[in-house]
Amino acid sequence: MLRISTGRGPRPAMGSNFETFSWYYFRVSGAVLLIMVLVHLFIMHVSNDVSCTTYAFVAARYSNIFWRVFDWLLLTLALTHGMNGLRIFIDDYVRKPGARMWLMSIAALLLLVFFMLGTITLITFQPVTSALGAQCLPR
Repeated sequence: MLRISTGRGPRPAMGSNFETFSWYYFRVSGAVLLIMVLVHLFIMHVSNDVSCTTYAFVAARYSNIFWRVFDWLLLTLALTHGMNGLRIFIDDYVRKPGARMWLMSIAALLLLVFFMLGTITLITFQPVTSALGAQCLPR
């Protein structure tokens, strides 16, 4: 019988194992992500006109190291939080050890590839000044 989770399951037994860390990380990263995503949505879609969210806007934003670090932390937390959830899902529902190992390996590889692509993009971004064009008027 399928039961509905309340999200208030028992904590893993205290110790220095990976599952205990994963349990705490899932909750802390989720809370931090909620705040960071709300800030991101406010900046990109509320305080600025969506039609003004252009290359020039991003280039101006990335001229400040704070926003690059903010976006890198958002990337890191979102990827690790999501892949941790996928890992738990695979562990709960895939019964065959070989299939579980392959799916976990694919998930880890995807985490690594997307993390590296995002990090490389944030580190190496250099604005092309000729492509900046007209700026939108502030509200």
